[in-house]
Amino acid sequence: MRKSFSRAGFFKALGPGILFAGAAIGVSHVVQSTRAGAEFGFALLWLILLANVLKFPFFEFGPRYAAATGESLIDGYRRVGRWAFGLFLVLTVLTMFTIQAGVTVVAAALAENLFGFGWSVTAWSALILGTIALLLIAGKYPWLDRVTKVIVSLLAAAALTAVVIAAFNGPAGDLSLAKPDLLSAATFAFVIALLGWMPANFEISVWQSLWAIERAKETGHRPTLKEALADFHIGYWLATIYAVLFVALGALVLFGTGESLSGSSVGFSAQLVGLFTATLGEWTWPVIATAVFVTMFSTTLAVTDAYPRVWRRSIEIIAPEAKKAHEALYWMSLLIVGGGALLIIAFLGGSLTRLVDLAATISFISAPLFGYLGYRAVTHPHVPKEARPGRFVTVMAFLGGLFVSLFAIGFVLWRLLG
Repeated sequence: MRKSFSRAGFFKALGPGILFAGAAIGVSHVVQSTRAGAEFGFALLWLILLANVLKFPFFEFGPRYAAATGESLIDGYRRVGRWAFGLFLVLTVLTMFTIQAGVTVVAAALAENLFGFGWSVTAWSALILGTIALLLIAGKYPWLDRVTKVIVSLLAAAALTAVVIAAFNGPAGDLSLAKPDLLSAATFAFVIALLGWMPANFEISVWQSLWAIERAKETGHRPTLKEALADFHIGYWLATIYAVLFVALGALVLFGTGESLSGSSVGFSAQLVGLFTATLGEWTWPVIATAVFVTMFSTTLAVTDAYPRVWRRSIEIIAPEAKKAHEALYWMSLLIVGGGALLIIAFLGGSLTRLVDLAATISFISAPLFGYLGYRAVTHPHVPKEARPGRFVTVMAFLGGLFVSLFAIGFVLWRLLG
């Protein structure tokens, strides 16, 4: 197992981590983090940071496994056992349609806010998913990688600038009044939804392992473990910084003003863009509206690419002869996932917070199982001993698993007992 690190090797490996950031900096940040700041000031920031710190081992398992074995984490689940592989497939079926719908509907609402055609969220969602399908047909992984890097960089500059100006101007409300009752039903439900996708759903570790393999094929360089983990940490902690920025924006501009965030898709999108323009100036509206839409478009692009890759590899593991239809499997899976998401959007797309909370809650409840599967895969005898998680990562994984498990059990009990 190669453990060395070189600058040239790192730049060839750089990409899957940024794709992680691009996929993560979506609903959990643009919607949930902004809501947290607007409704609770900075009072929930410690929970967001705690979630990011405690969850990081489970996201690290994907690139670690891919670098150590040259396989995807899905292959790792199969090596653990048929039960692990089967459980992964069940969890994926339970989460994929709501996650795909959740990110697409936000992008659709932002598109209507930007262009103002008067179209429904469902119509915009269909157009966005169709456009993404064409992009993936034309450019495949290289376009996905390059577009995401540019967009993540541009939004970072816009968000940081907006927060600095908002902080300089002073908060709109009295942040000392932010004292949420975490045991109240409404607050507890929101915290579960907030942490469910903070910084992202656990399936992204699987996606990143698939992207890492694709990146290695593109560059002809199989990264060392240190190079792969360096790429991962850049993307992961960048996503954490984004979460802090969006909480700060909501807290500094909206908290204490008496203005509540809209539950409708288009209404929320208009308010979100208004947060930036109120801080930076009305003249920035076209730039900000475009930047925020493009950010969610890149998130939708990453998610839309990920699930077909997951199902293609899963089908090839179940039926090795299916490798002959490698590309066809991808497009068939894309059609199924996209079609299912559009059905959900048609019924729930008008209520953004309802759809997002549903998707995030499902992700949160399934998180302990995804975390356990990842740990079993990365500690499997097939993984070289020197590439397995060290004591620090193992302890953090235990604490992170305990964290998400207690919250998930608490949520289930709360729902059952009313």
